[in-house]
Amino acid sequence: MPIFESLSDRLQEVFTALGRKGHLTEDDVDKAMREVRMALLEADVNLKVAKAFIRRVKERAVGAEVQKSLQPAQQVIKIVNEELIETLGEPGTLSLAGPTPRVIMLVGLQGSGKTTTAAKLALMLRRDGRKPWLIAADTYRPAAVDQLVTNAKQVDIPFYEEGVDAPPPEICKRGVAAAKAAGASVVIIDTAGRLQINEELMAELQAIKAETNPAEILLVADAMTGQEAVRIAEGFNEQVGLTGLILTKVDGDARGGAAISMRQVTGVPIKFMGTGEKLDGFEVFYPDRLASRILGMGDMLSLIEQAEQLYDEREAQRLEEKLMKNQFTLDDFLKQMQRVKRMGSIGKILEMIPGMGRALKQVDFNDHEAQQRMKRVEAIIQSMTLKERNNPKVLNASRKRRIAAGSGTTVQEINQLLKQFREMRRMMDQIKKGRMPNIPGMS
Repeated sequence: MPIFESLSDRLQEVFTALGRKGHLTEDDVDKAMREVRMALLEADVNLKVAKAFIRRVKERAVGAEVQKSLQPAQQVIKIVNEELIETLGEPGTLSLAGPTPRVIMLVGLQGSGKTTTAAKLALMLRRDGRKPWLIAADTYRPAAVDQLVTNAKQVDIPFYEEGVDAPPPEICKRGVAAAKAAGASVVIIDTAGRLQINEELMAELQAIKAETNPAEILLVADAMTGQEAVRIAEGFNEQVGLTGLILTKVDGDARGGAAISMRQVTGVPIKFMGTGEKLDGFEVFYPDRLASRILGMGDMLSLIEQAEQLYDEREAQRLEEKLMKNQFTLDDFLKQMQRVKRMGSIGKILEMIPGMGRALKQVDFNDHEAQQRMKRVEAIIQSMTLKERNNPKVLNASRKRRIAAGSGTTVQEINQLLKQFREMRRMMDQIKKGRMPNIPGMS
């Protein structure tokens, strides 16, 4: 996760240095904690939060639980992980029990990503079996209503809008009534933002709150604003009473300190994270998983959950049968590659696997280049006829030249893909026969 890349690198350097020592002295711990403190501050973590974190870790790290450990460095990492989870707070769940529709108010400054987040949250709630509605109440920002309508139509979520002329509190009141009449279980209100907190903005939000009695008031905060995001959260919490936070743009080039600081400073739980521009780039916030990512331990649970969303049991069974019969075709390969692409960037997927994030840096992995290679492979297969995909043996020189021209690639690239595909089928055939495949470079 780019937002924590710098912090993660610094912390892993500290832990690597500790790992070289068989026995840790108090001086070793002091030196390590100074490095950790600097790493946190450079990542834009709130000073008070960083100091309290270091104090708790140090108290435990020089205590009996580390001194009696057979692997003191690993025990220190374990302590840092536990205290990081403590700092990030308990996972926050939405309050959706009770009379329907339950109203969720999204608040925040202009440009924080509220309108996109509204659609993302609605999509997630529908996957959980609920019936969400969207209300367009941002009547100030140019094209905000159009954006919400476009997003709602894109994911087929019902919506309510009255354009930009009516007062937002009245729009919200009528929107909730319309949603109730339609049998919606959850209403998500996209409110207006400003470039800064002001009395007019807060008065309007308070009026919307009074009209709709929301079960949740969630602040949508841009992770890239750093410590300013923490101050914004405090301001909104004082004025309208927040029940949770949604951190957006966590896939951007930010230092990440806001995520670590916000829970401690405001006392309000982070409930979700926006992880990309696409409407499925949205995650429930799990402190333990985020801590694992920051410390370079990966996040296999999130990776599994992403895969399960795209998993089709009947398709998987059909694919397994084809693999076992050695009937796996280039068309099957194309479909599986497209499924993997829907999970996000290759680099992001690999970083969720424990140890892979650091390994990728060591081999100078370039995610953009990997994505481009996938696109070229996709273009090659899509330029083939169904007959050619199902039986690559028919691909003679003239057919390859036609495919190369159609896909914007070269005959050499086509030959390379076919060679890799034959090798994969050969390995599957060996596995089917109960033999360990002969993988080059391994004995």
